[in-house]
Amino acid sequence: MKRPTGRTIALAVAFITVALTTAAVRTSPTITAAKKPTITVYKDPACGCCKKWIEHLVKNGYRVDAKDTPNITEIKRTLGVPDALTACHTAVVNGYLIEGHVPAADIDRLLAQKPRIAGLAVPGMPAGSPGMEGMGTQRYQVLTFDKNGKTKVFASH
Repeated sequence: MKRPTGRTIALAVAFITVALTTAAVRTSPTITAAKKPTITVYKDPACGCCKKWIEHLVKNGYRVDAKDTPNITEIKRTLGVPDALTACHTAVVNGYLIEGHVPAADIDRLLAQKPRIAGLAVPGMPAGSPGMEGMGTQRYQVLTFDKNGKTKVFASH
């Protein structure tokens, strides 16, 4: 059997290096994060859990445009958040409403699936949800809702 030449070995090493570098770039979190859209968050300026939820979004690769507003109820009404689903803060991303402490992973899934809904909601402020850590944990559901207020369970945590 013929032994590989120096040139063959050098080409093989170069090929493997390029392949490994390309794989690393494809799985890099900064590349993935750059593709995530900006989420506009409407919140009360004094709310601490809203700030923590925003930190959760940023940590998961989202850019956030936080809008402090003293009249969050009017924002919710204008955007069309059903009264029964209201929570602490309201967000908008790619035309979807995000109400309350919805995990970033569920927002990722929403944006990947693109269902015909108005948005996602976690009604109230469940302990252990993103932004509400450190107060124990409780089971909660992420709900989809349409423009008529009809809901379905999207995820359970």
